[in-house]
Amino acid sequence: MKSWLSDRISFDPSICHGKPVVRGTRVLVANVVGAVAAGESTAGILEDYPSLTEPDIRACLEFAGELTAMESVEA
Repeated sequence: MKSWLSDRISFDPSICHGKPVVRGTRVLVANVVGAVAAGESTAGILEDYPSLTEPDIRACLEFAGELTAMESVEA
């Protein structure tokens, strides 16, 4: 298991229906990745989610990257 997953990202069926969140928060990884995709700056994300840190945002992006590396799309 990657250290960013164990240190920054967690899954718990009792929190947000088991969707990946930033550890210790109810902030969904999908919301952070979506904010980055929408052009939100790191500073803006940290303002919107004051419980996060810059390493949390990077962990969310790395997590999303790892997920896409595991997927294959059939044309």
